[in-house]
Amino acid sequence: MDARPPTRPRTGRSARMRQRLGLLTAVVLSLGLAPFATQAAYAETDPGWAAFDGEDFDAGLIISDDSFYNDTAMSEREIQDFLRSQPCTPEDLSPCLSVYRQNTTTQPDQGTRHCAVYRGARGERASRIVAKVAEACGISPRVLLVLLQKEQSLLTRPSAYGYQRATGYGCPDTADCDAKYFGFFNQVYNAAWQFRQYTEQPERDYRIGTVDVQYNPDPSCGASTVRIRNQATANLYNYTPYQPNEAALSDLTGDGDACSTHGNLNFWLLYSKWFGDPLAVRFPAVFGPCANLVGGHGCEPDLWPLA
Repeated sequence: MDARPPTRPRTGRSARMRQRLGLLTAVVLSLGLAPFATQAAYAETDPGWAAFDGEDFDAGLIISDDSFYNDTAMSEREIQDFLRSQPCTPEDLSPCLSVYRQNTTTQPDQGTRHCAVYRGARGERASRIVAKVAEACGISPRVLLVLLQKEQSLLTRPSAYGYQRATGYGCPDTADCDAKYFGFFNQVYNAAWQFRQYTEQPERDYRIGTVDVQYNPDPSCGASTVRIRNQATANLYNYTPYQPNEAALSDLTGDGDACSTHGNLNFWLLYSKWFGDPLAVRFPAVFGPCANLVGGHGCEPDLWPLA
């Protein structure tokens, strides 16, 4: 994991962005356009993946920047309602996420364009933790919810083990998880922090451009070249550095073969099932890339044309 940068003063990203996007929405509506692409949220569907086709998975464009970085995609109440809607069957005596609470600790401001301060509190609900972390680090709460399910099935099969390793942060393929990152809040915050770190320091093994991506931690399973087309997809590969092979893509309800990995495929499937098209963006291209958070950043105040 990267060393954390020193804290520096920063302005609050989310409040400014909400104001600008509200203005954008008003302008879009005044032009008679749809304000954003429709996304089917919280739809109850078959628990399997029969409705999806592996041929639709694009290894180079798993999710749009706008869907990945939109920290206003769900309110705390919407997150709580979503958690309550999930068919939760604990594997032990652990609570479901809809009733889980934890004391949280204050996390300092990480500097301009990085995570803002997170103010800790006693007995915060999981939904509040997800909402506050999303706002602090500029990562969609939908992304964090999908990550919790992808890594530990916390929304449907919570366990004490899963709460300790909620987002898989500090859990490399070749070693045990680092206990200093254990705990639900610790995991959620550090995962969002890491996604923001990938965004602000993008020169990594997985970055926008042509990159070889393995199918499995075992090098003998091979790799193929992927043209990564946005920062959000690069972030997913830096976090889970494998792509599904043909065996995984050809049978979404099965296990594939000995070389199949499903991490980024499951991210795409879960997001699609819960929230609709991962590639959706909210505003027409005429408003420019910053309106849809291309590269993970909104419009800078001095460049905002409608202010």
